[in-house]
Amino acid sequence: MVTAVRHLGPNWYASVMGTAAVATAGAGLPLHLPGLRTACTVVWALSLTLLVALLGARALHWTHHRDQARAHLLDPATAPFYGCLSMALTAVGGGALAVGQDWIGTGAAVALDAVLFTAGTVLGLAAAVAVPYLMAVRHRTEPSQATPVWLLPLVAPMVSAALGPLLVPHLPPGQAQETLLLACFALFGLSLLATLLMLPLVFARLVAGGPLPLALTPTLFLVLGPLGQSTTAVGMFADVAPGVVPAPYSQAFGVLAVLYGVPVMGFALLWFGLATAHVLRARRHGMGFAMTWWAFTFPVGTCVTGAAALARHTGLVIYSRLSIGLCVVLVGAWAVAAVCTGRGLLSGALLAGPRTAPAVPRPVTGRTTSGAVR
Repeated sequence: MVTAVRHLGPNWYASVMGTAAVATAGAGLPLHLPGLRTACTVVWALSLTLLVALLGARALHWTHHRDQARAHLLDPATAPFYGCLSMALTAVGGGALAVGQDWIGTGAAVALDAVLFTAGTVLGLAAAVAVPYLMAVRHRTEPSQATPVWLLPLVAPMVSAALGPLLVPHLPPGQAQETLLLACFALFGLSLLATLLMLPLVFARLVAGGPLPLALTPTLFLVLGPLGQSTTAVGMFADVAPGVVPAPYSQAFGVLAVLYGVPVMGFALLWFGLATAHVLRARRHGMGFAMTWWAFTFPVGTCVTGAAALARHTGLVIYSRLSIGLCVVLVGAWAVAAVCTGRGLLSGALLAGPRTAPAVPRPVTGRTTSGAVR
């Protein structure tokens, strides 16, 4: 077991995020199907199990393979995935209040969410500072190396912003509720502004540098994360603001939910089409399964909850149908990623170390043998 986790990176938390996203997205759909909530609760319980298992495995990784753990931090391709730990914690915590309370009770769900939300938010803020700092002083990355993975540590506070309001009704009225709501609004702002700084680098790299490598192409869907999650966040602010903040501000949150959410969701749909086109191209060129396929899950889940929030605040049927359609895509993507991940675990391929290409002898040419000719 100790040897098996040597190459277990922080990117594995994406499987927890994607699984929790299915539960919360399904529970928030504007429709009532028999057994839907029970199915969502089962999926949430699975995400909690996966989180506990991964936390234990990563603890073994840090205890017995610190050299590899440090190498992950110093690797510009791996370090951004440390934001996934934060999002996994907050996603599972939010799911506890969204559906988990049906099984464990409201008191236990609130306690679990409070612990996971606090830990996830602290770790998310740390990652949002530490990873860009490492990129600047240690990684020495070039603009041509920009990928959507760079967004991961910056999106983590936005997940806290979107899920934190679930705890507001369970706090004492007055200062406590208002403080948490405005703290979530601050998290929304810092994550949004940081994303707006980073996203142009990603788009410029894509347009000027050509398509991403095949294995990284699914990460284009990560751009949907801050778009869908921010739309979800403003919708959640509007849901809980009445009675928590003074009337002018509570009404302003309702206006923001629509005036911000509608154009951002429009851009999200544009990017969804662009990312899908790139993935189809990569698939035709031989793209196989990798853990990056989990990028098809959590970001799409945020768009499901974002569309559902717009349906609540606009009353438009089109957003209800959009959330349902995106949820179908989400469930299909999750099923494929889960099955392929299970196969990779059973075969050992996903936990194997990186392959080292064998040395290839230089071809003998007139140039390489010119010394002998002389």
